[in-house]
Amino acid sequence: MSRYKVTVIKGDGIGGEIVDEAIKVLDAVTANEDFTITYDECLMGGCAYDITGDPLPQETIDSCMSADAVLFGAIGGEQWDGLPRDKRPESGLLRLRKTLELYANFRPVKVYDQLVDASSLKPEVVRGVDLLVVRELTGGIYFGQPREKGEDTAFNTMVYSKEEVTRIAVQAFEAAMLRDKKVCSVDKANVLEVSQFWREIVEEVSKDYPEVSLSHMYVDNAAMQLVRDPKQFDVILTSNLFGDILSDEASMISGSIGLLPSSSIGGKVGLYEPIHGSAPDIAGQGIANPIATIASASMMMRFAFKKADIADKIDSSIEEFLALGYRTKDTASFGAKEVCLTTEVGSIIAEICCR
Repeated sequence: MSRYKVTVIKGDGIGGEIVDEAIKVLDAVTANEDFTITYDECLMGGCAYDITGDPLPQETIDSCMSADAVLFGAIGGEQWDGLPRDKRPESGLLRLRKTLELYANFRPVKVYDQLVDASSLKPEVVRGVDLLVVRELTGGIYFGQPREKGEDTAFNTMVYSKEEVTRIAVQAFEAAMLRDKKVCSVDKANVLEVSQFWREIVEEVSKDYPEVSLSHMYVDNAAMQLVRDPKQFDVILTSNLFGDILSDEASMISGSIGLLPSSSIGGKVGLYEPIHGSAPDIAGQGIANPIATIASASMMMRFAFKKADIADKIDSSIEEFLALGYRTKDTASFGAKEVCLTTEVGSIIAEICCR
């Protein structure tokens, strides 16, 4: 019998609540399979700093490096906002991504038919949206050197190498080959040299994928087009900063940030997490929506363990959960027959998976 090790990082705020529900579903859907999953729970974020003085302890790094996948909740909270930059929770996540060489972030955005009315956009605009944002994750302005903050001025530098752009572009084109074979590369090539460089490299990579159509779009126009006509997009390829912003914008097309998963890949071990934050304002109330984390666990089964059948079962169970009229507080106004607590969501989806 095969064994898979998953490093579990619950993090801060609602992280523990939502990760627990994802594990509940994983345990149910894999109960009769020919493999087992073991979990190693580790610290990262503000909770790690409070206990160890480091937002990313070496013990956590070691566990992740020896795992088959990492399942992550969320980090952060205003009580840690005043810490030095390298001690803040977000610094731990950035370091983990860099250490694990997680250079490609995949954020699928799918609008569930049952929640079309939950979107702030018109139903006819969002119905049928199914796109993927492929964001470069370990380069660009977040990691560029030099960087400095002084009394009168501050600066950061956006830097990309040919290797960094090439490898993320390959990921986007490979993903497009499994979808509708369209890539839209988003940049700011009209004013940024680094974006001009980005565009040139993407054009080079595209020659290896003649079946995939490539278009380019400036980031400001892409932000507008995402709310005007999101169905025009299949795969959006973009840099770290632009991807951070656009993927959050795209997420709201679905009606709730609590619905969408993500995966970060590139190195030996992938990291799977919901796209939302730690939501400290609702932590401990039992009302957080764990669907994004459960869907992230599905992505883990699909990409890390190559168990597409199990991933499909989780995904279809989420859709059935919504079709039956179950909702969490964030989507309660849209076709709710019963509003569920966080723990009830995991239990019901787990039960559906086992039918």
